[in-house]
Amino acid sequence: MTQETTKEVFERLLNDRQYKAIKSIFDTMNPVDTAAILPEFDEKEMVVLYRLIPKENAALVFTYLDADEEQVLIDAISDAELKEILADMYVDDTVDVIEEMPANVVERLLKCASPDARREINTVLNYPEDSAGSIMTTEFVSLFKNCTVGDALKKIKETGIHKETIYTCYVIEKHKLLGTVSAKDLLMSDSDRPISEITDTNFISVNTHTDKEEVAKIFNKYDIISLPVTDTENCIVGIVTFDDAIDVIQDEAEEDFSKMAGMSPSEKPYLKTSVFGFWKMRIPWLLVLMISATFTGLIISSFESALSKMAVLTAFIPMLMDTAGNSGSQSSVAVIRGLSLGEIKFKDIFIVAFKECRIALMCGVSLGIAAFAKIMIVDYMIMHTAGTTVVSALSLSLVICVTLVFIVLCAKVIGATLPMIAQKIGLDPAVMASPLITTIMDSVSLLLYFAFAKLILHLA
Repeated sequence: MTQETTKEVFERLLNDRQYKAIKSIFDTMNPVDTAAILPEFDEKEMVVLYRLIPKENAALVFTYLDADEEQVLIDAISDAELKEILADMYVDDTVDVIEEMPANVVERLLKCASPDARREINTVLNYPEDSAGSIMTTEFVSLFKNCTVGDALKKIKETGIHKETIYTCYVIEKHKLLGTVSAKDLLMSDSDRPISEITDTNFISVNTHTDKEEVAKIFNKYDIISLPVTDTENCIVGIVTFDDAIDVIQDEAEEDFSKMAGMSPSEKPYLKTSVFGFWKMRIPWLLVLMISATFTGLIISSFESALSKMAVLTAFIPMLMDTAGNSGSQSSVAVIRGLSLGEIKFKDIFIVAFKECRIALMCGVSLGIAAFAKIMIVDYMIMHTAGTTVVSALSLSLVICVTLVFIVLCAKVIGATLPMIAQKIGLDPAVMASPLITTIMDSVSLLLYFAFAKLILHLA
């Protein structure tokens, strides 16, 4: 059944007031699919449909909605309904909702939350925005080290429904984290066996102030489903689950894509971002790049006399500048990827530079050969635009070929090392991607081009 067909079915049932039939459909639908269909209706219909969702799925569906839809529902439902939703939501999901809401809605949400939930929410909100503490949940299974497997299973049965995950349990003593126990080990052990005998003390944990991007890297490296978060005294205060880690990876990727495209990152979807919002995100970078590009014009102006003596040189400027920018972008993207995955460190800068030099020489020579063939065959023999003699055509070809080798070499070294230097001094490497490196290489390529032209063609 397609989404469009589903919408038509719901519209017909709503018009016929067949609410029981709608409820039965919701019973069979995945909460994600339910959340996807609700925004297809107007606000009044969406509220009606939401109230027909089974109570056990209502909170989960709510978390999958966008902030705008969540606010519509919050404004429409009663405090009693809101309390039920909040009671079934995990703390980290509640925090995500609160962070997207205006102050008056936040006030109502906190009012409807239980005192314990409110305390846990405030705790999470007080952590820095990019820290592990800001994305953790305080709902996890903790076990005392002196309990038995039977005691542990009993506790999981009693409290597990309210926990984010029960697949990994955390063994504690006076709130201090001693190790972890998997649900598999619990189920495969005798009920009277002490927990301490199956506790894995070789565990990985992070501090509440660990950067959330580093947390995501740990998930990727160790293939874990949850990660304990401890304070300065090694007391466990929460856990980060893999779904939150995936959200971090996605957010970081979107942020890097924006920066690599030369604009400020946006937290809103494209269609929900205003024209003015896009203007604010894009214009600063465009202004910077436009002003920096004026240096290119100054370089061309300073070599006006050389160009007047051999005007054909002008025809190759776009090709050389584009090649330089593209070469630098290739290297920067490869290095930025390596930095983000932890494959490259700053200590590797000379190794990376040497590798890019060898790549650049191979690419530059290949491009030079192609350019030589093009100038001699197309420009000289067919178009007659590369000089009047074989000697002049060969001289021009030599200028272009030598310039290509050197600009590709410079571009790849600069494109590879600038992101590494940026990370070292505390800047985002993505800032040093395509737009900025292209602008830098435009100036460098022109300087090299005219220098070789003067040297080889003997232009004053």
